[in-house]
Amino acid sequence: MAAATMTLAACGQSTTPPAASGTVAPSATVAAAKRGAGDDLKILYWQAPTILNAHLATGTKDSDAARLVTEPLASYGPDAKPLANGLAAEIPTVANGGVSADLTAVTWKLKQGVKWSDGSAFTADDVAFTFSLMADPKTAVSTSDAAEGVKSVVAKDANTVVVTYAAPNPNIYQWGVGTCCYILQKKQFEAFQGEKLKDAPGNLKPIGTGPYVVDTFKSGDVVTYKMNDQFREPTKPYFKSVTFKGGGDAPSAARAVFQTGDVDYAWNLQVEAGILKPMADTSTKGKLLTVYGSSVERIMLNFSDPSASLGAKRGEPDTKHPFFNGPDGKTVRTALAMATDRKTVAQQIYGDGLAGKAGCNIVTGVPDFESTATTDFCNKFDTTAAGKLLDDAGWKLGADNVRAKGGIKLNIVYQTTVNAVRQKTQDIMKQNWEKAGFKVELKSVPADVFFTNTSPDGANHFWADVEMFTNNSDPDFTNYLNGWTSKQATGSANNWNSANYNRYQNPAYDTVIDQLRTEKDPAKRAALFKQANDILILDVVIIPVVTRTQVTSGISNTLKNVVPTGWDSEMYAVQNFGK
Repeated sequence: MAAATMTLAACGQSTTPPAASGTVAPSATVAAAKRGAGDDLKILYWQAPTILNAHLATGTKDSDAARLVTEPLASYGPDAKPLANGLAAEIPTVANGGVSADLTAVTWKLKQGVKWSDGSAFTADDVAFTFSLMADPKTAVSTSDAAEGVKSVVAKDANTVVVTYAAPNPNIYQWGVGTCCYILQKKQFEAFQGEKLKDAPGNLKPIGTGPYVVDTFKSGDVVTYKMNDQFREPTKPYFKSVTFKGGGDAPSAARAVFQTGDVDYAWNLQVEAGILKPMADTSTKGKLLTVYGSSVERIMLNFSDPSASLGAKRGEPDTKHPFFNGPDGKTVRTALAMATDRKTVAQQIYGDGLAGKAGCNIVTGVPDFESTATTDFCNKFDTTAAGKLLDDAGWKLGADNVRAKGGIKLNIVYQTTVNAVRQKTQDIMKQNWEKAGFKVELKSVPADVFFTNTSPDGANHFWADVEMFTNNSDPDFTNYLNGWTSKQATGSANNWNSANYNRYQNPAYDTVIDQLRTEKDPAKRAALFKQANDILILDVVIIPVVTRTQVTSGISNTLKNVVPTGWDSEMYAVQNFGK
């Protein structure tokens, strides 16, 4: 079993700006192979992709499926630094003159001779066009946070792009690197700008520069890909085709790679540790691949009113949750956090380090940024004390063992995806929360429905009281934390695609994020990351449950050149995969 835990102590995360990982793509370091020498690469995502335009994606399933075709300027490598394995020829830095000394401008030199899979030339105009889509509020893209504070992205010439920030920006790779910024072909999408973007045929069959092209796509089921004959690396990819199958569940995915050997790569094996570990340890066909990044399984609390009786106003940011948001809101939220048993979940379900560990921060993975101010708060697991807190605030137990005040009962609908690990976690939470006087109704939704912005049962609409899933950040947490600012509140106005599913609106928090965008001093930036984290945890916007391994996948023993990163898509270097 291959298990890697990322150490970031030497990753330069506290420097400003961060160093580049190098200008040589990892694909250049592996042995050359003949393009198409391999047969079909079989990848299994038990959460099936539903769209192949990453800018309209809600879930990792979609973004990862798109990464085989479309690429960013650069990736975040295993060392959490930018890596020039995408469309950029090198990583711009202050030292090489690519980043202005005042941190307002980043000049990206693009690889020359790159072609789209239709044979046309990739140019800087495509990059600038992609930014224009991301910055247009009418497109309602899920990646819009990466465009905040970006004044312009301009094609200086066919092979040079200049990103200009509105103010000095210590997060100089905010735009262009990683999952935020897959470059779309201008020719394919220029007729679908603004509100029309959601109707673009390219959302289901994008033309790209990556190693593969979409052959067939059945949304919610399977994508098949063929080699991109125009791909810039003449010996890549090794596999002539890819079958990216969705559906099933995490245990069946684990069996497919560890027991039957039916697939080469099985993603996100969120399987109970007592089942996963022996399956991987005894397998002769596959091995477990894990790496930590910033992934946190969290419980999100809804600050808007999800009541169906509100009709068109249901869940809109200007509504208020009946007991999480208001005079008693902080008290009720705190009681819920006090009745949350993280330790049991981490030990019994995630294997106490196998696939996750108990955690209490949303900013994690970079030691310099991790707060200790939340530790005592999270260690107060006490259902009796939680009940007393509510009792003292006037939330009295009724004959039905549910607390109520002013005619409002503490009834909670708790939603997440269909997954045995998550259902077991729900059971533990329900048992403890009900001891404190809440009534908990559990709801589980198929993942391809849950992670879709158009779904009333989805995470974005959040028509429930609490919900649970995992998300993660790139190495600079500014964009990630921006996802809880007031202007990112999800609602119909942004086609339910903005990042603030909680609809949390706190001017003090917004100010911290504004400061992060301009603060250059590394120590002060680290303090701001901790401050933002502490607001989200201590104001009980989020209840972190488990710090998860960001990669928890099974790979065939015969699959080679798979180097996981905890800071980008698992498919960030699929062109290197071989046998």
